[in-house]
Amino acid sequence: MDRILKKSLFFTLVIALAMQTCVLAAEEQKKQLPPVKYEGLTKYEQTQDSPEYEERMKELRKEYKGVTKDVRVINALELMKGTLGEFSRNAIIGKNLTEKPIGIEFTDLSNFGPAYRSFDALGWKKNKRLYIYLNQKHKDAPAPALAALLSHEALHQDEFNSLNEETYAWTLEAAVWTQLTEKMPEYNNNMHPLCVRENTLKKLFIKGNYTNRYIKKTVHSNPGYAGLPSRSPGFENDDL
Repeated sequence: MDRILKKSLFFTLVIALAMQTCVLAAEEQKKQLPPVKYEGLTKYEQTQDSPEYEERMKELRKEYKGVTKDVRVINALELMKGTLGEFSRNAIIGKNLTEKPIGIEFTDLSNFGPAYRSFDALGWKKNKRLYIYLNQKHKDAPAPALAALLSHEALHQDEFNSLNEETYAWTLEAAVWTQLTEKMPEYNNNMHPLCVRENTLKKLFIKGNYTNRYIKKTVHSNPGYAGLPSRSPGFENDDL
C-alpha cells in the first residue's frame, strides 16, 4: 500500500474514532455526576517551585530538544498524550515526512506577510525542515488550547494544502479540544481568544453530531482558503 493511500486511510480512521469517542463520552457524561474540576494544566505545574518540577522540566526539555524550550508549549505537548492528538505529537517529535522534529515558536506572523497577521498559527517549511509558528498574541494561552491548535497544525507536513486537508485538521482540533475539556470543563467558559476559537469549533463539532458536517462548511466558506484545491497528497477523499 503506498504512502498516500495509507495516510488517507489513517486520517479517515482518526476522524471516525474521534466521532465515536466523543459521542460515547457525551452519552456517558449524561449518566454521571458533574466532573471534578481539573486542578492545573499538568501535575508539574501544580508544584512549579519544587525541585521535582525543575528536574522534570529538565527531562522534558531534553525530550523536546529541536522542538521548543517554551514551558507552555511543552505542557501542551504533554497534554496531547493519550488523546486523538497523539499522532500529531509524534509528528512534532520527528515522526513526519521530513523525519526531523518540527520546530515550534511564538512570533509576529505579519513577518511572513500582512495576510498572516491575524492567523492563530502558521505551518512553514524551510530548508527541508518543518516549523509551526504560533501567533505571539497566544503566548499566554492555556496549554490545553495550544494542544488542540498544535494537533491541527502538525497535520500540515508539506507545501501542498487543500480544503480536504483543512477539514481533517480543523475536525481533529475540535475533537482534541472536546476530549481535553471533558477533563478540564473550566475551559468551556474561558475567554482567552484561543479558547474562544476552540469552543467555537467544539460547538460546530457537537452541532454536527460529532462529525465534520458544519466544520466542513466553515472551511469551504473561509476566504483565507479561497483558491485552495479540493485535494492534496494524502487527502484525496472528497467525501469527508
